[in-house]
Amino acid sequence: MHDDEDHDHFHALDLIDSDEAEDIEGIEKFTLHSVGIDIGSSTTHTIFSRLILRREGAGLSAKFVVTNRDVLHRSPIMLTPYSSGSAIDTDSVGRFIERSYEEAGFTPDDIDTGAVVITGEALKKENAQPILERFSEESGRFICASAGPMHEALLAAYGSGAVAISKSHSNSVLDVDMGGGTTKISLIQGGEIAQMVAVEIGARLIAYDADGTITRVEQPARTIMGSLGQEVEVGGKLTDAQRDQFVEAMTNILFDVISGGEVSPLAQSLLLTDGLRIESLADVDHVVYSGGVSEYVYERTAESYGDAGPWFGRAVRERSEAEFRPGMLVTPAEGIRATVIGAGEYTLQASGSTSYISTPDALPVRGIQVARAFISKEQSAEEMDAALAAAVGKYDLAKLPSDMALAMSIDGQPDYGYIRRLAEAVVRAVADEPPEAPVFLVVDVDVAKSLGGILREELALPRAVIAVDGIEVGDLDYVDIGKPMGASEVIPVTVKSLVFSIRSQSG
Repeated sequence: MHDDEDHDHFHALDLIDSDEAEDIEGIEKFTLHSVGIDIGSSTTHTIFSRLILRREGAGLSAKFVVTNRDVLHRSPIMLTPYSSGSAIDTDSVGRFIERSYEEAGFTPDDIDTGAVVITGEALKKENAQPILERFSEESGRFICASAGPMHEALLAAYGSGAVAISKSHSNSVLDVDMGGGTTKISLIQGGEIAQMVAVEIGARLIAYDADGTITRVEQPARTIMGSLGQEVEVGGKLTDAQRDQFVEAMTNILFDVISGGEVSPLAQSLLLTDGLRIESLADVDHVVYSGGVSEYVYERTAESYGDAGPWFGRAVRERSEAEFRPGMLVTPAEGIRATVIGAGEYTLQASGSTSYISTPDALPVRGIQVARAFISKEQSAEEMDAALAAAVGKYDLAKLPSDMALAMSIDGQPDYGYIRRLAEAVVRAVADEPPEAPVFLVVDVDVAKSLGGILREELALPRAVIAVDGIEVGDLDYVDIGKPMGASEVIPVTVKSLVFSIRSQSG
C-alpha cells in the first residue's frame, strides 16, 4: 500500500515551454503546495503536491491554470480508527495527519491550499461534523467537505480518470467506486456525468481481528447475511464459509446493479438511489473500478486489513473477466486515492462590469462550493426547476443551501423572457433559505446584471444577490469572490478545483 516512488509527475497542459520563457514568480507564474486528506469509513490517507500555475493567454486579466502537478508525498494508508461503534477517534486521526506533515517535510504554514473530505460510513458517525470543523479554521485555504454518496461518486469519477477517459474518447464509461461501506457508480457519457447510483455494499461492512472475532458490523451486512439465513454480531466468529457467502452475495448485488434494468429485492433494499438507467452492460464502452477494493481488483496488493476486501476484489475481477468484452475493463489513474488525490488548482478569473452586486457588504467570501446546472432556452419552467435540482442533487442536497453558489451554463440567446423564466426558477430553488443569507450566482455569459436586477427589482427576492458572469466553473469547483476593484468595479474571482490525474490504461 506504500508508493515506492518519491515523485509522480503530472503535466496537464504544456502551455509554456520553460526553455523558451522565463516566468516571473507571482506575476506570470505561481507555485503552490497542496494537501489532500481523505477520512473514509475504512481508511484515512493524505497526499501532498506541488502545483505550478501559469497565466493562460495575454493581458493581466488572463486566467491562471495548473500546468504541472508533482506529487511530493503519499502517506501510508491507515485504517480509520474508531473510539466506539458510533464515533471516529478524532485524536488518532489528528496525530496521523500531524505525522503525515512531518514525513512530508511540511508544516501547516507551508501549505497554500487543500481538501479535507470525510466519506462513506464515516460520514454517519456522530462526530463527523466536529472532525471537519477542526479543519475549518483553515477554511480560507482549505476546502472542507462531507461527501455523501452522490458527492463521493462525483469525486471518484473525476479522481479515477473515468471522466477524462470518456471525454477523450467521446464514449460511455462506468466508474465503480468500491469503498468500505458503499459502492458508488457513475455513468459518464462524452465526458459528462449522466447518472450516479449508490448501493450499500463494501469491504468493511464486517470487520474482524486476526482470529476471526467480529469487531464491527454495519446494518447493510446484517441485511445481506440475514438474506442468507446467517446472523453476525460483534464478538462472534466469522467463518471462512460465511465470509465467502457474504462476498458472493455482494458480487451478485453489484453486477445486478451495474447491468441496469430491474434488480433483485435484496439489491433494491440496499440501493440508496434509483437504479442504473441502461438496458445492459452492452451500452457501456469501458468500466473503471476505483476505491479501496479496486486495489484488489487490479491485484495491486494482497494485504488484508481484517475485512472482506481481498476476497471481494478477487470475486469482482473474476466476474468482470467472465462477463466483460475484451478491452472493456480499464485500469484507473488512481484507485484507493481516487476520492481526493490533490486539491488547490487556482484559476484566477475576473468578472466585469456586467456583474450584479446588490450589496458589497456580503463580500469577500471564500470557499463557496458551486453546483453547476445546464440551462437551455427550450426548457420549460418545470425543466428549469429539474435542472437546478439536479445540480444540487449531485451533492446529496434537496435545496440550494446558503453556502453554495449556483453556477449556470446558459445555452441560447438570452432575451428578457428567457432570463425572467430563469430568475423565477432561481427564486423557487432558494425559497427555503433565511432572508439574511446572500444568494451567490455564477453564469458563463454576460447576463448577471439583468438576472440580478430581475431577482431583486421585479421578483422582490428579499435576499442579497451576488451574481458574477463571464466565469467558467465545473463540477467540484469552489469560488472565492472579492470586493469590486477600481473604477470599472471588476470582481476578482478565484476558482478552486480539485486536481485530478488523467493517466489510465486498459487491463
